[in-house]
Amino acid sequence: MFEHHQEKLLPRHKFVHRLGWSLAAGAILIGLSLGLGLAGYHFLAGLSWIDAFLDAAMILAGMGPMSPLPNSAAKIFAGCYAIYCGLALIATTGVILAPIIHRALHQFHVQLDDDK
Repeated sequence: MFEHHQEKLLPRHKFVHRLGWSLAAGAILIGLSLGLGLAGYHFLAGLSWIDAFLDAAMILAGMGPMSPLPNSAAKIFAGCYAIYCGLALIATTGVILAPIIHRALHQFHVQLDDDK
């Protein structure tokens, strides 16, 4: 997916295209994560779709739940979902930032090679 350090720096328009794919992959990961939380809060906690969306979005954003959970299954789901969201946040950040960091490091390496 990324060019080798001995290759030339990717042209800007191709880099923007690569960054767009990374943003799309990150958005899909966030959407799937939100959908998982939405379904879990709706079916396990018995929340309305709006309240389930609110709780899933708040957990995904790192804010915390809004609604009280009525049973043990909902509480176990909420705990597992919170752990998953922490990992999903790290993964999404990595997916989105990977092209930017790679380009910066690649450009730095190309500059070092030019100095030799």
